[in-house]
Amino acid sequence: MAEATTAAISDPLHGPYAGLDLDALVDWPVVRAWLYWGMFWLMFAPTVGAYISGMFNFPDYLGGHLPLTFGRLRPVHVNGVIMGAFSGLFIGECYYLVPRLCGVRVAFNRYGVLVAWVWNLFLAAGLLSLPLGYNHGLEAGELPLLAEIPIFFCTAIATLQFLTTIGRRLDPSLYVSLWYLIGAFVWTTLNLVLGSFILPYTISGINSAAFHGLYIHYIVGLWITPAGYVLIYYFLPLSVRNPLYAHKLSLVGFWSLALFYPFVGIHHYLYSPIADWAETLAIITSMLLIIPVWTVLVNFFGTVKGRWREFGPNLPAKFLIMGSLMYLFGCFQGSTEALRAIQQPTHFTDFVISHSHLTVFGTFVVWAMGGLLYLWPRMCGRELWSFTLGNWSFWLITCGISTMGLVLSAAGLQQGFQWMNGTEWVDTVVQMRAYWLVRTLAGTSMDIGMSLLIINLMMTAIKRSPTAVGFRPESPPLESLAALPVGEPAK
Repeated sequence: MAEATTAAISDPLHGPYAGLDLDALVDWPVVRAWLYWGMFWLMFAPTVGAYISGMFNFPDYLGGHLPLTFGRLRPVHVNGVIMGAFSGLFIGECYYLVPRLCGVRVAFNRYGVLVAWVWNLFLAAGLLSLPLGYNHGLEAGELPLLAEIPIFFCTAIATLQFLTTIGRRLDPSLYVSLWYLIGAFVWTTLNLVLGSFILPYTISGINSAAFHGLYIHYIVGLWITPAGYVLIYYFLPLSVRNPLYAHKLSLVGFWSLALFYPFVGIHHYLYSPIADWAETLAIITSMLLIIPVWTVLVNFFGTVKGRWREFGPNLPAKFLIMGSLMYLFGCFQGSTEALRAIQQPTHFTDFVISHSHLTVFGTFVVWAMGGLLYLWPRMCGRELWSFTLGNWSFWLITCGISTMGLVLSAAGLQQGFQWMNGTEWVDTVVQMRAYWLVRTLAGTSMDIGMSLLIINLMMTAIKRSPTAVGFRPESPPLESLAALPVGEPAK
């Protein structure tokens, strides 16, 4: 098996892909449009988060204007990160990897740039409306219909494009990344119908809370999670020049995610009037999510086997593996806090905020940045402008998110046990001030790291590095064959 794999990576393209120029299949204007928007949101949305985190220690430093209060700015941060930064980078990278894996151009590609601009302009309008009070009141679903309707149609169009392209693929084999891509887009198109058009208008009372728990976890678990898997399953083998460790593990991860995740959403509503059987089902499936988490992590770390010594100068791989470590810790948190004994001291505390930052940002946004670092120099035809600046970005982001996760976990546990001991809420706030100050400093470190990253990428686009003389992107045969699973693609 090892000999066959080594030969496959070094051989030229064969079978239906023989003679293809895979780069020529990529619609670069579409990729570029999505990535530029994604980088814009990567600068904007986390900065909003860093600004408002300062309000915990200095409540009035932004003034007393109603649009600048924490409650009105937090949805800008959350929706900007999910629908702007992560989704923009993910969709742009999909327009790169789908034609390469399918051997054909993306279907209906003349609409790609238009879809990117419609999505992002209406997202900008929606984010601007949130501080003015136009808010559905559903976490991660606050955007008004002004933005939700265009985003839904853009998602549906992108889903149609990718499904049609996959249906036209030259090879009947279906690669691991495409499994997750199909799931992410199909599940999310359906979920947006629930969150945008049904839940805010037709469901009320305790049923609204229950369905909202499902909706928000479908955004995290059936959009962000499989989308992140698309990126790391494609870019990690390429960046470390190793084949995927185990194809069967990838299928176990896919089907266990599809089977267990739809039921976990109510695990944030334990001790509530929601039916006890629904709460118990959410607890059980939350614990069973250990299966997809461990299978994909074993796959990722196994893929890097034999390449650890080469990690120093390999920025894309460093981001992808760092995100995997954050995924390990964040998902351990997420599963255990679904247990009644653990949720009792952690619910409504910063422990939950630690979990959300370790997973959404520390894992999936970081994976999207890893894919961006791999793709961008190849799109520009030159090396990254400054490795040193890129390394500073990596360590500032890594130290920032690690510190934030640790500090907020400790703060949340202290909060929860103080409440259980009967401490007055105001007194617990006083105890949290030191933690919140460190949180703001950690967020600032992450923000500076991302700013340096975007500066580096912009300089790569406009100015060739003195060390980049003679740089040539890896050949299409190496890229496409390194993305194959070991031995047998999915049927």
